[in-house]
Amino acid sequence: MMSQIWQKIRRMGMEIYCFLTAPFVIKNCLGMVTFVGLLFMTTIWWLKCYTNHGESTEVPNFVGMTYREALRVAKANHLDLAITDSVYLEGKPSGEVLTQSPKAKSHVKEGRTIYTTIVKSSADMVTLPNLAANDDYELYARQCNRMNVKTRISARVPSGKLQPNVILAVIHRSDTITPLLRRGHKVEMGTILDFVVTEAISAELAVPELICMTYDEAQFIITNSGLAMGQVFKDGTVNDMSAAYVWKQNPAPTNTGIVPGQTVDLYITQDVPQGCR
Repeated sequence: MMSQIWQKIRRMGMEIYCFLTAPFVIKNCLGMVTFVGLLFMTTIWWLKCYTNHGESTEVPNFVGMTYREALRVAKANHLDLAITDSVYLEGKPSGEVLTQSPKAKSHVKEGRTIYTTIVKSSADMVTLPNLAANDDYELYARQCNRMNVKTRISARVPSGKLQPNVILAVIHRSDTITPLLRRGHKVEMGTILDFVVTEAISAELAVPELICMTYDEAQFIITNSGLAMGQVFKDGTVNDMSAAYVWKQNPAPTNTGIVPGQTVDLYITQDVPQGCR
């Protein structure tokens, strides 16, 4: 019984050996090995070409260029350029590249996209905080500064009724916008607002700086400073007093030395005086 089984196993082994050593089997196996080897080598070669293995280019410095200039330089270096963000910066020309990623002098593959931030042509508009009666200048100015809106005090008006630094008027580009702030008003980011605020009354009053203000602004400050309007001298150009500008005043601006009720004379002209922005 065991000898019969053993003979069957030997016979099966011989048949398998004869099959594996047959010429057509060996030929097919060698063909498959050759095909797989060629496929592997072709794949490696293609990946090397596709990824530019071992090859790189240095990233130029695009910061400070216009976007058009940067595009030309990027194309000459076989790179792509894309804009990811734009911001407004006062004094910077529109389209100038501010930042780039990857940074200059980095080594990247050809065809890599360089991401940039450029200067936009106009500032974003923001809505100013609502202005309520008796609002304090310092608190309101902090809210404006958080919106990237600049503030400054252009005049102080003595008041015996209100606390110091209470906002009386807000001026934007020579226009009084105080009533507009009761319901919200939009301005460009980076703009400058001028404020007229209160100050404590003293025995002697200061003469405010009125030159470069419009007649309406100067009149408002004089009458709210404990002073009185004096004579108004118009030159030959004045055809609209409310929009005319003060080019001279009498008395001149002083910190102290004038009593309440004293008159202030104004000299006005229609156009913005020389030296006024």
